Amino acid sequence: MVNSEEILQWIDNNQQKLINLSDKIWEFAEIRFEEVKSAKLQIEVLKEEGFEISQGLADMPTAFIGSYGKEGPIIAIMGEYDALAGLSQEANKLEKSPIEFDGHGHGCGHNLLGVGSLAAAIAVKHYLETNKIPGIVRYYGCPGEEGGSGKTYMVRAGLFDDVDIALCWHPFSTNFIFNLSSLANIQVFFRFTGRSAHAAGAPHLGRSALDAVELMNVGVNYLREHIITQARIHYAVTNTGGNAPNVVQANAEVLYLIRAPTMPQTQEIYERVIKIAKGAALMTETEVEVVFDKAASDLIPNNVIGNVLYERFKEIGVPQYTEQELEFGKKLQATFSEGVRSEVNRFGMFEKQLGTEMIERMRSSVIFDALLPNTLPEFTLPGSTDVGDVSWVVPTSQVGTACVVLGTPGHSWQEVTQSAMSISHKGMILAAKVLALATMDFIEKPELIEEAKAELKKRLGSNQYKSPIAPEIKPNVPDWVFDAMK
Repeated sequence: MVNSEEILQWIDNNQQKLINLSDKIWEFAEIRFEEVKSAKLQIEVLKEEGFEISQGLADMPTAFIGSYGKEGPIIAIMGEYDALAGLSQEANKLEKSPIEFDGHGHGCGHNLLGVGSLAAAIAVKHYLETNKIPGIVRYYGCPGEEGGSGKTYMVRAGLFDDVDIALCWHPFSTNFIFNLSSLANIQVFFRFTGRSAHAAGAPHLGRSALDAVELMNVGVNYLREHIITQARIHYAVTNTGGNAPNVVQANAEVLYLIRAPTMPQTQEIYERVIKIAKGAALMTETEVEVVFDKAASDLIPNNVIGNVLYERFKEIGVPQYTEQELEFGKKLQATFSEGVRSEVNRFGMFEKQLGTEMIERMRSSVIFDALLPNTLPEFTLPGSTDVGDVSWVVPTSQVGTACVVLGTPGHSWQEVTQSAMSISHKGMILAAKVLALATMDFIEKPELIEEAKAELKKRLGSNQYKSPIAPEIKPNVPDWVFDAMK
């Protein structure tokens, strides 16, 4: 039987070290596939703790695995550590205050995610070592979740093939078992090439790549009426061809992110978008190059793992918050466009499952200080995660812990400012404890692993995993990163 106190005590005793590590990664704020400092720092910690390190995995210099143990069940605990572009922000501020103009920031709390998972893996290692228990715990350092699908490349490379159970967590503004599905996605560049000309003197000689981008976007807007309701199509114009209006733009580029509940549905919409791009090129007498960037599969829930996580979550309980934290939260909520209502609206549809009392508690709280009952029906979140690909090959589940005040918009300066504060630190430490105890449950109760595997097999049925990224496509890693990680 697992001695929970021994594991929890290790995390508590090392809490400040873990917080310092998370804050340092928050300071680095490195974007997808460029997480050189963040990866090196974690690798250094793992080496000091006696983990065997494999790095530079799946064509990604900042991807690594820290492993401890030689025999027994293999449990993977996944971490992320990439930031978001353009979200530089000072900590503990009530107004937008970038540290660096157009710099980066942890607007999804991945500095917390990585360290929380790392802490769980190290705590389990110490427990296995001290008590001479057979078992293998691995920390998977997964780069590029934000727009890179690092785990999808790692799954394609077979790095999860021998894993028995995969666990993860994510910062949220509520505490719950993240045993849900998510949207599959495909991200792709459309690069148009035309012919430059003087826009006044010889406009008839030009062929505008920017016109092609605009026509494509209009065409996709019309497509939105004719796709399934759950699908999403997003875009960003990444190259307008320059800033001279008196020149016909010879080059322009637009980046599309296409989402749907399943990969076949996503693929179908993707192919229709390609046809629109080709039509735009035909109308403007330009050429279009389709550059596949990345993809991620939908998430497969697992109730067996979810139930284990929930029981451990209940046992540990949720943090308490100081008057200073609550006061800061109230003031920060005043900066939200929709305020706390956004969180209530999200869960209001589940009042029957959660109960009126829980919904009212959410409505009146600044920081959520309860655990949502494990009664939510399975539904598909409108976002995506590359954890989805892992869940197709290994039984997988996650937890969410309250790391920001209720109503905090994701990918915002408000989330960045909280991700190096005590509110977030408490959520990170909580997640580490839940993951560590659940890991030991699976190591000491192999029958749970078999039940989880049987559930995954039943959910998949006749469906077989196929990587949504073709073998010839490599991660979009800048050349300098390879040298920096040597």
